[in-house]
Amino acid sequence: MRRALALGLLAALLAVPAAFAHASSRRATVQFQTVAHVGAGALYVTVAPGEPGTIYVVRQGGQVAAVTGSKVRVFANVASKISSGGERGLLSLAFNPGYRRNHLVYLSYTDTLGDSRVVRYRTNGRTLLPRTAKTILYVKQPFSNHNGGQLQFGPDGKLYVGYGDGGSGGDPGNRAQNTGTKLGKLLRLDVTKAKAVWQMVGLGLRNPWRFSFDRKTDDLWIGDVGQDTWEEIDYVPHAAFKPLLNFGWSVYEGDAKFKDEAVGPGTLTQPVYVYKHGSAGCSVTGGYVYRGSAVPALAGRYVFGDFCSGAIWSGVIGGGALTDVRQEGKVSQPAGFGEDASGELYIAALDGAVYKLAQA
Repeated sequence: MRRALALGLLAALLAVPAAFAHASSRRATVQFQTVAHVGAGALYVTVAPGEPGTIYVVRQGGQVAAVTGSKVRVFANVASKISSGGERGLLSLAFNPGYRRNHLVYLSYTDTLGDSRVVRYRTNGRTLLPRTAKTILYVKQPFSNHNGGQLQFGPDGKLYVGYGDGGSGGDPGNRAQNTGTKLGKLLRLDVTKAKAVWQMVGLGLRNPWRFSFDRKTDDLWIGDVGQDTWEEIDYVPHAAFKPLLNFGWSVYEGDAKFKDEAVGPGTLTQPVYVYKHGSAGCSVTGGYVYRGSAVPALAGRYVFGDFCSGAIWSGVIGGGALTDVRQEGKVSQPAGFGEDASGELYIAALDGAVYKLAQA
């Protein structure tokens, strides 16, 4: 089991240096513009429907910062409700698609006992209203790592959350392939139905720290953090997205056999890209397909990074693989990405810096 970096969160952070390079001698087409510094523990960036000029930045310690131009204000503070440090904390935020009308927002965090919760809140249009909290999902965590916790509304209007395998190392409880637990799974909920239940749509995940849907094609992308050797990117075209998907862990790490066991139920979905631990890094941070206009050279390319090395890459899907993978630059400890209303991409760094991808 790998140790966490200072204030770190992503599982599996030890690596042995080795020769590896994505970069070419091409001229850089991307620069990372600092748009804000929200304080330590920045993990994720998102937007609220109907607020194109504001981005919201999730901080591990329990705060959400609203950034409008050069102004930064506190949108939410649930520090008293969570445990934070290592891989625990406030991990993600999702605004209801009807937010302009209903002011509903969802937070994903580890509670004061270290267990995972998805909690629905209302806002007054400017700040979170703490007394409106309602837990809509509770998952007991056996260890302190591999909490996952990403929230995202999908193209079907349903709320998705990804959880890791429960932690420790090597999935000692074989939870990822066990349909009897929510650990190691991708789940979804129809929030429009009063008595809806969470549906399992994917299993075999080690720690799906960040996942996203392509806003143009509706395809699913997952950055699943590996064990000791391989990091992976998973991709599911919208046309092939039907439960139950099986991403292979812990029978496979990346596309290499990890345990001499049979894969459980569901359609086995092998990664479209893997990279080996070494100078490339040791903890993948999944991102988004770029659909903005500020950087034409990134159009249609999937942008992702590595928390350990700080490398930011982009690639193109083709023939069932992520191809033409190239390094676009580096930032320190990229913990999460995000996109705004127009499809421009942002990077949240653990030191609190928020970067926007721009033309070099």
